[in-house]
Amino acid sequence: MTLQTATDWNENSGSQIRVAYAGTELKDLIANDLHDSFRVAFNDTLGALEDYLGNQSILTIPEIILVEVDKDEKCFELVEKLRKNFLMNGVIIVMLSTRNDKKLVQKAMQMKLHDFYTYPFSTSDLRERLNFLVRFKLIKPRLLELSKEVDITYQMPAGKRFLDLFIAGSMLIGLSPVMLVVAILIKLDSKGPIFYKSKRVGTGYKVFDFYKFRSMRTDADQLLAQMAVTNNQYAAEEEGATKSAFVKIKNDPRITKLGNFLRGSSLDELPQLFNILRGDMSVVGNRPLPVYEAEMLTSNEWSMRFLGPAGLTGLWQISKRGKEDMSERERKKLDNFYAQKYSFWLDVKIILGTVPALFQKEKV
Repeated sequence: MTLQTATDWNENSGSQIRVAYAGTELKDLIANDLHDSFRVAFNDTLGALEDYLGNQSILTIPEIILVEVDKDEKCFELVEKLRKNFLMNGVIIVMLSTRNDKKLVQKAMQMKLHDFYTYPFSTSDLRERLNFLVRFKLIKPRLLELSKEVDITYQMPAGKRFLDLFIAGSMLIGLSPVMLVVAILIKLDSKGPIFYKSKRVGTGYKVFDFYKFRSMRTDADQLLAQMAVTNNQYAAEEEGATKSAFVKIKNDPRITKLGNFLRGSSLDELPQLFNILRGDMSVVGNRPLPVYEAEMLTSNEWSMRFLGPAGLTGLWQISKRGKEDMSERERKKLDNFYAQKYSFWLDVKIILGTVPALFQKEKV
């Protein structure tokens, strides 16, 4: 039997957010705690949810689908089926579970669901996350639009840009023989390209191609979803939490033999000098993040890090890079502090402190 309940208008987002829900275990919790923010159609079973969605038009499709993980895990099959329906393009899909099972989290990450929550969880956190996803209608395709909104608050100071060009240009000229040797060694060490390119999010949520010397196996990205749960240095500390914003793998087995040396000496970072010359990032700033990390740092509290320059090195690197006792919140605070307080002299201090920070012990 299906019980459909409509809530009031969402005052936070200024729009009536429609949610289609499936499940009974957490139904009362969702109904009691989210009724002020969302208009929810409750469905007791996956079949009822599928029937409900099948009766919707392009004008009435919900913005969010919340699904409880069922005993037989048929929810994943339903998600795959829904994604084949063109009407469901852009619909936010979030799963909830009463089982603390890492395999479920891994599967959700591999399927690239928008989020996964394991009970007990904070419904206020869930509300904030859903509001964000709806407001920006998935940050991945809208990062360019976000950059237009945010970039007006940050202008690269002329002095900082001159310092970037001087340092990056001088280092490229002086280290070109070293870079040539590294490129040859990578080619001899393992199969694959010399350079690794990935999409990163920098100042004002701008996305750019980020370059490094390849230090990992060619299938490293495919293995990330599983390892982000089992080997993450920033694994969530609170009971019931399922994932953290940052991903940093401890003793990463994806790294090649040469890659261990390149990372330990930070030689793998040298191609980012080209990013600096292009203006994608600065010598000093907050590290540009992979898209899957950036999309999780979107609340008012943490989005400030994107209002400052992105950089090759920064407060995080000279403070506690590679240390086991560094929490996710501590790293976020360092990023926010730099975005608010950066200056020429702070940059000089960070540059001078970067060299000893390169000699880290942990393999992270």
